[in-house]
Amino acid sequence: MLRPVSIYGGVRMSCSFHRRQRSWLAAIVSGMTVITLVPTTVAHASEAQLPEGPSSSSATPSPGNHAMGSQIKKHEHGAVTANRMQSLATDTELEGMDVSSEDGNVDWPAKVSSGMSFAWVKATEGTSYQNSFYASQYNGSQSAGLVRGAYHFALPSSSSGQDQATYFSDHGGGWSRDGYTLPGVVDLEYNPYGENACYGLSQTAMASWIRDFVSTYQNRWGRAPMIYTSTSWWNMCVGSAASDITAVAPLWIARYSSTVGELPSGWDAWATWQYSDTDYDHDRMAGTYADLMEFATDGTAKPRR
Repeated sequence: MLRPVSIYGGVRMSCSFHRRQRSWLAAIVSGMTVITLVPTTVAHASEAQLPEGPSSSSATPSPGNHAMGSQIKKHEHGAVTANRMQSLATDTELEGMDVSSEDGNVDWPAKVSSGMSFAWVKATEGTSYQNSFYASQYNGSQSAGLVRGAYHFALPSSSSGQDQATYFSDHGGGWSRDGYTLPGVVDLEYNPYGENACYGLSQTAMASWIRDFVSTYQNRWGRAPMIYTSTSWWNMCVGSAASDITAVAPLWIARYSSTVGELPSGWDAWATWQYSDTDYDHDRMAGTYADLMEFATDGTAKPRR
């Protein structure tokens, strides 16, 4: 709204309403009034109409090269102590690793010589991304003598669990009783595409998505996939809403520390532990080599409590 501002010159104002009224009239008649148009309100910065960009928490995921644990490292990373690294070298558990396209061409014979027994290779993400190094990494690790498997980086907000399990299965994530193929893994961690760590899903909705993925994979291959996650992410995004899932899916726990620590809700034992990312992702599998071979031929992973 615009208002007039009067300059009264030599017209004397009084407190009387009537005298002010007469002064207004006198000033106007004598031509002493200047009318200036000014806005009655000025927009505050908080009220300004700014262009609205997409919310980071609701940005549509675009599947890409996200390695296993890449988002957990951003949120939870802790250094592995030198003493733990030394103790792992003499531990009776099996040493392994996981790789993605960022690892490129891997010298698998050298990894075997260093004591590796198993490997997991990223195959897919969402329903459109495939690891361009998958064939060389997956086949190369097996040719070098490793027991290997594939994993899928889940994007629960982009498509259903069924669709992603199917895409994973169709592009390298299958399993067979050949003695050197490990079950597929679904990688569940912080949303890499926004601030909402749980992809905008409630615990119930997230549990439903995971259940959809696990049952689809299990129906196709005859066994449940492993679940890779961290305690913090799982307890925040799934909680106790998935006891039926944790009963059938072995746990691959991510924690970069000297101990595994508290396990995610629903599990009382872990099968594999990603404990370091020094040079590459280091993993440990509970049990002996015989247990590993059993796991690759329809057995169950020997848990460590």
